[in-house]
Amino acid sequence: MTATALHRTLTVPGATLHYQLAGRGPVLLLAQSGEGDADRTVDLVPHLADSFTVVTYDRRGLSRSTLDDPARPVTMADHADDVARLLAAVAGTTGPGVGSDNPTDGGTTPGSAVMVGFSMGAAIGLQVVVRHPGLLGTLIAHEPVMPNLLPPADRAQHVAELLAIREAHAAGGAAAAFPAIARHLGIDPRHDDTEDGLTPQPLTPRRLANFDFFIGTEFAAVTTDGLAPAELAAAAGRTGTRILPATGRTTRPTVHTYRCALALAELLGTEPVAFPGGHNGNTAFPLATARTLKAVLGR
Repeated sequence: MTATALHRTLTVPGATLHYQLAGRGPVLLLAQSGEGDADRTVDLVPHLADSFTVVTYDRRGLSRSTLDDPARPVTMADHADDVARLLAAVAGTTGPGVGSDNPTDGGTTPGSAVMVGFSMGAAIGLQVVVRHPGLLGTLIAHEPVMPNLLPPADRAQHVAELLAIREAHAAGGAAAAFPAIARHLGIDPRHDDTEDGLTPQPLTPRRLANFDFFIGTEFAAVTTDGLAPAELAAAAGRTGTRILPATGRTTRPTVHTYRCALALAELLGTEPVAFPGGHNGNTAFPLATARTLKAVLGR
């Protein structure tokens, strides 16, 4: 299965964003985890493009999304504002059949877009709900990396783990940080199952540079984020955005991002949606993830 993607750029304050469009139908924005850029979900997008106009992008500072001033800190607010500007740009360009040879529908209006965020992308989505009320119709927040959702002791542990990863990275680079990341997220690459026929994701120089930026710069954005649960709950009630917390079926319950999803569900008075695989189930099980997304979204 293939989906032809349109590659575009968008100038925003402080950066130039690279984004891609594929498929047709209601707009669905995929916000990636970790160092992931627009290509991270190359195996997932084709399974969604028959039902949605799928938007993927490189966060500012990653891959093809360049910073005007690399020395300036990047904040979660920056990322949330980028999403708002990106969806506004897509609203102006999506018409019937974006990226499709057989157009039937398309486009987006405020409050109609769906955002599916994984880990870092989920935390960005929660910021979007607060900073841009009514922009999203639905946010699926899969295991958000958001320490503030946790009780004080657990929050301190979550932040301490992130800082330990950053210290390991500063001392020995990505190779030293990878074991700590795997422990933090409950990932075992040697034994975790995947679907067959996945596109290889080698550690290219570009991907290693993304890891450097993610750990060296974006960890600070996460650990200093001041978004409070009460503010999030109030915004969710005000805006009418449907927030669906999500977990990986095989993620260990001790993983902090898993517990963040549970805390978000409790905060909103709902139950988390179970997705295939663990923390990175969207890349390990793209077909099963697409089926779950379509079922949840009624497509």
